[in-house]
Amino acid sequence: MISSPRPYFGENGNFVDAFKIWEGGLGIWGAIALGAVGAYIGARRHGHSFGDLADALAPGLLVAQAMGRWGNWFNNELYGGASDAPWALTIHEWDGGAGRAVVDAAGNPVVLGTFQPTFLYESLWCIVVAIGLVLLDRRVRLARGQVFSLYMMGYTAGRLVIELMRTDPAEIIFGQRINVWVSIGVFLIGLALFLWQGRQGDYPQRGYRSSEDPSTVETAKS
Repeated sequence: MISSPRPYFGENGNFVDAFKIWEGGLGIWGAIALGAVGAYIGARRHGHSFGDLADALAPGLLVAQAMGRWGNWFNNELYGGASDAPWALTIHEWDGGAGRAVVDAAGNPVVLGTFQPTFLYESLWCIVVAIGLVLLDRRVRLARGQVFSLYMMGYTAGRLVIELMRTDPAEIIFGQRINVWVSIGVFLIGLALFLWQGRQGDYPQRGYRSSEDPSTVETAKS
């Protein structure tokens, strides 16, 4: 509703349509934010650490986002500037009401041109960040919740760059796409959380590797 307000608050918009979840419309920002609320409630009810749960979920969330971005290819959306690169995305003139491309008199879909596939760049970036989080967590001692904070920073850093590349229609605030500002805001929140979590010094217990002496390593308790 925030990033695409016109269907709900614009001319001929209908606020009630926001609640018709069977017609789609889920945004990643709301999905992660309210999903985190649900995960927090579930973790508290079952006596688990929310920080541990969030850290465990972060790489999988990125993989899921990478897969979800391919829906933009089917929807003929989320593209950048014109391009003739081999991986450029063919964009058709779209009939939103019919849910398909506009066709000419001969019945052929009308092509607007080929453009940078920013959805593909974001998909690949999500995979890179997911792999990076897993490798970093194995090599660096991180406090509870810091993996998720790094997820917030890593994803939004890439999203910011990709948003600046996009040329598809979007709501503009102070000269920039609304998701540019959202990316900056979420990145700063992630950075603040990462620093705060480090100062808390709440480090999860780790099991020992076979090459280490178990008498010198604090093992995890089930």
